[in-house]
Amino acid sequence: MSYGQNTGGSSKPVETGKEYTVDITDTGRSGDGIAKIGGLVIFVKNAKAGDKNIKIKINSVGDRFATAEKVAGSTDTT
Repeated sequence: MSYGQNTGGSSKPVETGKEYTVDITDTGRSGDGIAKIGGLVIFVKNAKAGDKNIKIKINSVGDRFATAEKVAGSTDTT
């Protein structure tokens, strides 16, 4: 039995450095756009509610949320 070790039961739906296509559904307190992938909240810098099919790159993944930025040339159909 392993005490105090993560046995891998809580894998995240995104990975740092990878790109994903998302819709921005809301805006956070600091003005970043909010998207969700697999239930994980992602704060997207320079995005706004209503942005559709934008490509993002994940900067960091935490226990409760991830941060990302829009990829240059990403589609923004607001």
